[in-house]
Amino acid sequence: MITLKEALSLSKEELNKFKKELQTKIEENKSLNAYIDVMNVGDGVPIAIKDNIQVKDWSVTSGSKILQGYIAPYNATVIEKLKSSGLSPFGRTNMDEFAMGSTTESSYYGKTQNPVNAEHVPGGSSGGSAAAVGAGLAIAALGSDTGGSIRQPAAYCGIVGMKPTYGRVSRYGLGAYASSLDQIGPMTQNVEDAAILYDIISGSDTKDSTNAMMDDKVVPNLNATRKLKIAVLPKYIENASQDIKDAYAKAIEALESAGHTIIEKEMMDAKYDISAYYITATAEATTNLARYDGIRYGNRVDGKNLEETYINTRSEGFGDEVKRRILLGNFVLSSGYYEAYYVKAQKTRHIIKEEYAKIFNDVDLILSPVAPSVAPKFGELANPMQMYLSDIYTISVNLAGLPALSLPVMKNKDGLPVGLQLIAKPYDEQTLFDGSLSLEKGVNYGVF
Repeated sequence: MITLKEALSLSKEELNKFKKELQTKIEENKSLNAYIDVMNVGDGVPIAIKDNIQVKDWSVTSGSKILQGYIAPYNATVIEKLKSSGLSPFGRTNMDEFAMGSTTESSYYGKTQNPVNAEHVPGGSSGGSAAAVGAGLAIAALGSDTGGSIRQPAAYCGIVGMKPTYGRVSRYGLGAYASSLDQIGPMTQNVEDAAILYDIISGSDTKDSTNAMMDDKVVPNLNATRKLKIAVLPKYIENASQDIKDAYAKAIEALESAGHTIIEKEMMDAKYDISAYYITATAEATTNLARYDGIRYGNRVDGKNLEETYINTRSEGFGDEVKRRILLGNFVLSSGYYEAYYVKAQKTRHIIKEEYAKIFNDVDLILSPVAPSVAPKFGELANPMQMYLSDIYTISVNLAGLPALSLPVMKNKDGLPVGLQLIAKPYDEQTLFDGSLSLEKGVNYGVF
């Protein structure tokens, strides 16, 4: 598979030939179920799009039955930015329903397989995007990250996945899960491609009230030789699998060999991250998903009256995981429990942000696991609590609004990818990409 950098230099004729070959390859690998459908739109470099990002005149369903029949009437800001930069949306990728899940198993369209081993999950919720890039069925893709939904599937599928600082990429046109946590980001074959795609989709947008209104670019200043101070967290990874610990040691060695300064730090028990995240995310999801009632858009199941129509539509349209999170969100926001749960979660979120800020007083980057293990087999995370705990290393980044990038470091004895993430200060994507490029060169995992 050619890289994004290479694809941007292709002639129109070469690009059209490549697209035809790509469509054939996608058809030959349909069993992977990475794509929901494929559309050859425009003359630009083809980019796969997660099914919760609006593309005008496309069916966009967030992997849910309740949105069957909905056709997007406008383009998300990131789509407009792609098109104005010589790229074009090419196909919509599978995902966990409304981005709620860590395996892509909750999708209305069925599960996506891991391109490395079909018995294992590709991760989620951006599992389709990760699998498409990992299998060589996409040059690059867009995903969304609420609590690790770009970085975790990237780690499971052996690709690069980047979550920008909250506000650096417009959320206009993104199907909301948790509005204070969601962020669109690039999923690519290598770090440089991630930087290129990030530069294209980031920037100011008056249609998004949470936008940081910053337009600086990182690619012109990419520098893998910068010497940085990087924090490592030995106690934080004690409960991770041996595969993760081995990859962590390899990454530290590579960073030291590149001349970076390694500094040991500590972070509080990640159980507090889990509690604060799932209270915050489900509370926001309850509000955001209230709009799906069968009246305004999507699928409708009629009842005897308006209330029964609401109930029938939502009961049949939403899957089990979405219902579970809506119920939890309503509970934590309900009278008598709001102070006990939601307010405490926001106080904990503030403590998490302060903890990161304290560490960043001394370092430029933090090296962290992405997940506690390599990609599990299908069914191994059937218990919802096990699935929630698989996000333990990623969610604090979203709670603090930080930028982070996951990249493959090694393969375990079974050939499964092991990814780690680097985390940077808010709005310091330049340092994040510089450090990530250095680590990528040091571990020599391999570029597709």
